[in-house]
Formats: sequence, structure tokens, C-alpha cells
Amino acid sequence: MPEKKCLNCNYDIENNFCSHCGQKTSTHQFSWKYFLINDFIYGAFKLEKGFFFTIKELFTRPGHSIREYVKGKRVHHFNYFSLLLVILAINHFIGNYSSVRAVDLYGADEVTGYLKISRDYNAIIKILYIPFWSVVTFLFFRKSKQKYIENIVMNMYMMCGLLTIYLLFSLLTVFYANVEGLKTIKSFIPLFTLLYFTYFLYQYFSVFQYNKFLLLFRILLVALILMFIQSSVIKTINEIGELFF
Repeated sequence: MPEKKCLNCNYDIENNFCSHCGQKTSTHQFSWKYFLINDFIYGAFKLEKGFFFTIKELFTRPGHSIREYVKGKRVHHFNYFSLLLVILAINHFIGNYSSVRAVDLYGADEVTGYLKISRDYNAIIKILYIPFWSVVTFLFFRKSKQKYIENIVMNMYMMCGLLTIYLLFSLLTVFYANVEGLKTIKSFIPLFTLLYFTYFLYQYFSVFQYNKFLLLFRILLVALILMFIQSSVIKTINEIGELFF
């Protein structure tokens, strides 16, 4: 019988936990069953250690760290569903103390309908991006042989990193009430989004034998498509909110 290896540290394992790093030996490669039962249902209701470690990794080595997570090195990471919910909860809490209204920053026509829906369904809206983003990354990076479900996990973490950037802007609105100044700062958010997508995806896919220049070009194109999807979802939800809510 072949020896079983720990997905986190590659040591030989026999019992319920790896004797070297402590990761559970029940850790699996991603499948739809594992994704739905272990991470979506279990992860949404159980907060684990590793929150600050994962946030740090999402900004210091996001692509490398999440690729390692997908491959099995999960002992130090915070579950992506739990992370998304925590970040959204913090953002909602901070929003209650904001010095300015969203309609003042974005314009009533742009966000009134969206705000009506996001008030109760913000987490669902953010998760809604993920299947579409994952189709794009799955198709554009087929050479990496990453399964679609692995693209979903990757994009969930990328969404968490992006929401953390937005969280910093929300925090700024608590202490700084100059609407024109905030609008100027807000105008840089698309640039930060583009840079973060590029940084994350380049690290993630850089080990898969792509030509570096062509990889960067492909990633920039993918990043723009993801931003277009994000904008389209927001506009669609805004229109639905204005019509039906």
C-alpha cells in the first residue's frame, strides 16, 4: 500500500493528524462534495484560527499562498467562506459609523437600487461574482489544469483580498467627511482593483510554465474582464432594486 502524504508538509502520515505540522490527515483535494459539505456548510458556521495570517498572506504573497492552500497546505489558513462573512460583517459595522452616505459618493442613480438589495443580501451579491469570475479564469488558464472548483476557491480568496481593500476605504469615511476628497480617493479604487487582480493572478499562475510576458498580458485581459463582470452585476442589481424594491 502506498504511503499517504500530508498535503501541507508532504510528511508520511498514519494517524488523524500529521505528526510534523498538525494538519488533519482527512484534508482532501477539492471536489464538489468537499466544497459543499466541508467548506460551504461547515465553514460558514465555524470560525477557525488563522484570520490574521490569511489576511497577511492575501497582501504579501496572495497567489502563492492560495495556490498552496488549493494543493493542500491549509493548516494555517482561515476558511474562505468564514473570511468573507467576517469581512462583510466588519464592513457593515463600520458603515454604521460612516460620516458620509454612499449616495453622496456614488450618486443616487448609481446605487439607490443596489443599496436596497445589498442591505439584506450583501453576502449573496458578493458570492454571485465568483462563478462568473471562475469561468473566466478557468478558460483563460486551462494550461494550468486547475479544476473549475479550484478556480472557485481561488476567486473566493481573491474576493476577500479585494473586500479588505474596500474595507480600508470604508474605514476612512468614518474619520474623513470631505465628500469631494473622498470622491477623489474613490476614483483610484478601480486602479487598486486592477493592480490587486494582476498581483494575485500573476503569483498564482506563474508556476505553470507560461511565458512571463504572455502571462502578464493574459492576466491584464482577465483582470479587465473580471472588473467588467463586477460592474455589470452592480448595475444589474441596481436596476432590479429600483424596479422591484
